[in-house]
Amino acid sequence: MSESGHQDFLCFVINLDGSTARMEGIADSLGRTGIRFKRLPAFDGRKLDLSKVADYDAAAARRYMGRELVGGEIGCYYSHLNAARAFLASDQRHCLVIEDDAAPDQQLKMIVAAAIAFLDRHDPAWKVVNLGNERMKIFRPLLPLQGARGGYTLCAAYYFPMTTGGILWSREGARAFVEGHRTIFAPVDNFFRHWITRAGGGYAFLPRPISTTDAESDITHPGTQQRSRRGRTALYGLRKQRRLLVDKLIATVAKLSDRRRAGG
Repeated sequence: MSESGHQDFLCFVINLDGSTARMEGIADSLGRTGIRFKRLPAFDGRKLDLSKVADYDAAAARRYMGRELVGGEIGCYYSHLNAARAFLASDQRHCLVIEDDAAPDQQLKMIVAAAIAFLDRHDPAWKVVNLGNERMKIFRPLLPLQGARGGYTLCAAYYFPMTTGGILWSREGARAFVEGHRTIFAPVDNFFRHWITRAGGGYAFLPRPISTTDAESDITHPGTQQRSRRGRTALYGLRKQRRLLVDKLIATVAKLSDRRRAGG
């Protein structure tokens, strides 16, 4: 754990028990950023009997995703839910949650602090920032920042981007995630898009200050092909396209409304 410098946010690294090499790698990377962190054990869902997971709704997953989920996806969801709960159990106001395959910019500490300061001033109700995905659609540039790898821009993300390699929570956002949890019907990154695109308060960076290593995720194993094909319904493609179109429509309306409020 790095001990240097002042830090106004909590940081958790999600790491599966036994994945010591990955933990050593992210510890070294975060050490170069000066960010102090705590390891949070990942929830290993790979051997779950999903028929016995009370809050997993397979029927809702088939309706929304067009397929069922696998244990690794449930484990990843629980890992992020547990991270939000651990954050709320602290007295911190902001929390950075990083998965152990992350590759952060060495100026990440400054980037996170600047984003927090900006959002707390301009949108006290902000919920979450995605620092790990640069495939941005339907967004509004807000704050340029300089990192070790180059320039970044904090953006209002009306169509919240996917992946959960680096997530920054406000206390209000984490509380809404935890208190609003009822059932699991989508992988956690799909859920964040569904929720934040509708609720608002989502932000992201372009490009991303937290990239990923080439290592396959432990907590979402098995691989993508097996994960995406399990329990597919005959309407899988139609449900996926409907999901994307609905979310993009909601995001576009939100962006237009935001622009009208701002007078531009």
